[in-house]
Amino acid sequence: MFRRIALSFACFLVFVLPGSAQDRWSVEKAAAWGKKQPWLVGCNFIPSNAINQLEMWQKDSFDPKIVDNELQWANDFGFNCMRVFLHDLAWHDDPVGFKKRVNEYLAISAKHKIRTIFVLFDDCWNPGPKLGKQPEPLPGVHNSGWVQGPGVVIVNDPAKREWPRLENYVHDMLAAFGKDDRILLWDLYNEPGNSGQNQKSLPLLKEVVRWARKANPEQPLSVGLWFQNATLNDYQLSVSDVITFHNYHDAQQLKSEIQSLRKHGRPLICTEYMARKQNSRFETHLPLFREMNVGAINWGFVAGKTNTIYPWNSPRGTPEPKEWFHDILRADGTPFSQKEVSAIKKATGKE
Repeated sequence: MFRRIALSFACFLVFVLPGSAQDRWSVEKAAAWGKKQPWLVGCNFIPSNAINQLEMWQKDSFDPKIVDNELQWANDFGFNCMRVFLHDLAWHDDPVGFKKRVNEYLAISAKHKIRTIFVLFDDCWNPGPKLGKQPEPLPGVHNSGWVQGPGVVIVNDPAKREWPRLENYVHDMLAAFGKDDRILLWDLYNEPGNSGQNQKSLPLLKEVVRWARKANPEQPLSVGLWFQNATLNDYQLSVSDVITFHNYHDAQQLKSEIQSLRKHGRPLICTEYMARKQNSRFETHLPLFREMNVGAINWGFVAGKTNTIYPWNSPRGTPEPKEWFHDILRADGTPFSQKEVSAIKKATGKE
């Protein structure tokens, strides 16, 4: 989902380095977890009526009927997992109500035999998230209303004034749902360093990992690889129980990255792929993912207010492209491409 910038207590006498590799699952534990899973396949899910994470989760705009309808379509495709973005502001505004809505979402997804990867923070797109009514989409503009969480002002604040609130958010969510088997994995921070942040997001990222480890959920933790920054990548690999990554390239490059990541001996899940204009396609990629037993979660499902049928950096007023960038279905459930739907169902065994 990123704007393309570059390829990728001390406690008494016991001292533990927080957020380090020694805290993460062993290779053996991670491998055992992986063997219990089916082949994981699904998409990044935001309902078509929501322009961003806040519109999805706020009380006035959360729509379980649309969620139910669209997750039924996902089940029809054979999808068994979804990656879903949360937002700290939605929790901060109404912690009890927010968790009730998350639980309602999980009940709906479980009904459709779909498990969830939740994302807690995000460095992508608009830097100033605000509660309340969200803006309408800018015609033709990819992800015109998507918001960062918590946003660069908070991430870069030298006084770290809002960070205790963020810690409470992490602890509360993982305390509430850290033993919930409807949740597959916690993706702690989407694309840290995006939006020109680079290593400026690393201090908060390290704290997020420390907070999550302290909460000790039963599900694995991960911070996905997404571009070539050695410092960030090395840290992300060192703290992830299961390795997640993004790849919007052709099948040859995808296979090369999978082979490189295999050396770590941990389960692999590609948590973002499928950009048609980048030659990242269902027909070519799903058979490869299945053959190599790598989880496959594409970007986009039902075309809607996120405008992700348009390419990255599309100017305002761009007409609907003949070939969509992301997404699979129109809001009425008809597919962009029946050929693609057949390829998906063939891969998942739903054909």
